[in-house]
Amino acid sequence: MGYLEQGQWHIGNLLPSKQGAFVRKPSQFRDWITTDGTSAFPAEADRYHLYLSYACPWSCRPLIVLALKKLMPIVTLGIVDPLMLEHGWMFTDNPGCGADHLNHCDYLYELYLKANPQYDGRVTVPVLWDKKAQTIVSNESADIMRMFNEVFNEYTDVSLDLYPEHLHADIDAINDEIYRGVNNAVYRCGFATSQAAYEAAYQMLFKTLDDLEQRLSYNRYLLGDQLTEADWRLFVTLVRFDPVYYSHFKCNMKQIRDYENLQNYLRELYQIPGIADTVRLDHIKMHYYRSHTELNPTGIVPVGPVVTWLAPHNRSLRA
Repeated sequence: MGYLEQGQWHIGNLLPSKQGAFVRKPSQFRDWITTDGTSAFPAEADRYHLYLSYACPWSCRPLIVLALKKLMPIVTLGIVDPLMLEHGWMFTDNPGCGADHLNHCDYLYELYLKANPQYDGRVTVPVLWDKKAQTIVSNESADIMRMFNEVFNEYTDVSLDLYPEHLHADIDAINDEIYRGVNNAVYRCGFATSQAAYEAAYQMLFKTLDDLEQRLSYNRYLLGDQLTEADWRLFVTLVRFDPVYYSHFKCNMKQIRDYENLQNYLRELYQIPGIADTVRLDHIKMHYYRSHTELNPTGIVPVGPVVTWLAPHNRSLRA
C-alpha cells in the first residue's frame, strides 16, 4: 500500500482508470531466495529481515507462514506504524511497532531508495530485505510466502507444506478466484470513483463469498482436509472484513458473521497456534480509518463491531 509518482507520495497502491475502477500495479522487486545457489540470495539463518504492517493483509501473508513453520528465529521482523500519511509507511515507537534499528530509516520509501536510488514506483509492504547484500529481495507477498514455505526447511522441524506439488494447479486456480473476487474486490469497492465500477466490484465480491460459503459446506478447508496457502490468502481478508471493509469500503450486503460456514472457518483458522499473534485489530482499524482521509475525513475509528470469530470454538465441530 503506497506508491511514488512524479515525486509525490500517495495513499494506497490502486490507480484509477478512466471508468472509475482501480487497478493494482505489479510489484517491481521479484528476486528469490534459493537453497541451490541459483540466485544471489542463499537460504541462510538471520540473513533476511521482513518489513511489514500488521494492518496490511498482503504483508500478513508471509508473517503467517513464518508463524506456522516456526521460523521466527530465522527471519527478523520490522513493523511499521499503522498510520500511512503523506510520506507513506513510517517507523515509530508506537505500540506494536518500532523504529528501524536495522537501516535507520524514518520512512519505508527510504529503504526502497537505498535499494535503488532511481526507484519511482509503489512503496509497499511487505519488503524482504537482505541484510548482507543491503538490498530488497522481493516486495511481492505471494512470492515471499512461497519462499518461506520452501527455503528454510532445514531450520525447522515443522513439515508443513502449504504448496504441495500435487495441488499446484488447484491452489493456483483458487488463488486467482479469491484474489479477483475477494482480496482485490474489497479495494475495488472502497476506492471506486464511479457508481458502475463500485457496483461491479460489489456484485463480484458477494458472488464469490456466496460460492465460498457453499464450498465450505462440504470442505473443511478450501481444497478439502489439507490447509494450503490459499486458505491463508483468504484468511487475511476475512479477518478485516467485518471491522473495516463492511463499512469503510461499503461492502455492506453481509458481514462474515452472517455466513455460517465462513464464520466457523475463520474462527478455526484464527485458533491455530501462532495465528492470533499475527492479527492486530487495533492496527487494522487505526490504519484504514485514519490513513484513508479521502474516505473518512474525520479520522474517527469505530468502536465496534463485536468480532464473533474471536469467541471460543470447538474445532471438532467442523468435520
